[in-house]
Amino acid sequence: MTDSESSQLREREIRKNLSEVLEIVNQKKQRDARLVVVSKTKPASDILHAYNAGHRHFGENYVGTRACGKIKREIPNLWAVETIDGQAKAKKMNDAWVAAGNKNTLNAYVQVNTSGEANKGGVEPQDLIKTLEYIRDSCSGLNLKGIMTIGSIENSGTIPNPDFLKASELRGLCQQELDIPLEVSMGMSDDFEHALEVGSDSVRVGSKIVGKRNYSKHE
Repeated sequence: MTDSESSQLREREIRKNLSEVLEIVNQKKQRDARLVVVSKTKPASDILHAYNAGHRHFGENYVGTRACGKIKREIPNLWAVETIDGQAKAKKMNDAWVAAGNKNTLNAYVQVNTSGEANKGGVEPQDLIKTLEYIRDSCSGLNLKGIMTIGSIENSGTIPNPDFLKASELRGLCQQELDIPLEVSMGMSDDFEHALEVGSDSVRVGSKIVGKRNYSKHE
């Protein structure tokens, strides 16, 4: 098989997978939901195939703090950061965004630890309000968009998923307290369907579209 034939085969595969996932999103969503295609460890050509198929929302891991000083140079089309886990990171991201001379604001989601796992990132639920308030009141370069959670692996097959229910509950409480609309970003390849059923506004799907991750050449 030639390189051209291999590329065409891969493009057809990604288009098919993307179409199938989008169909599920449209069937399961309870509100206007966004599909973010996650491409970690996959080549740029995979993203280009999805882009050529009409998709426009893509996500990567490790964008947060490591990218703060490189925002304008390396990620000029950055639309949102979903892993802000406290006031310190919010300030760092805000300062970098403003210093880069960006005229538009950067959408910001606060990651909240709804599973209670000690090794899981995110603010604790009891600290969520004050982090949201800090971004709203003190970060002129950030647009407070919502909250994000990553459910525990243990609960990924549980219906209803307590981590997702907790995130939905927190979104409601925070909206009432702050009197602003907030999105909740939750759900990945193994549990995005249920996340949509309980009100997710944004799901992050990788392996069901571009295949399983390959860490053999990554640290």
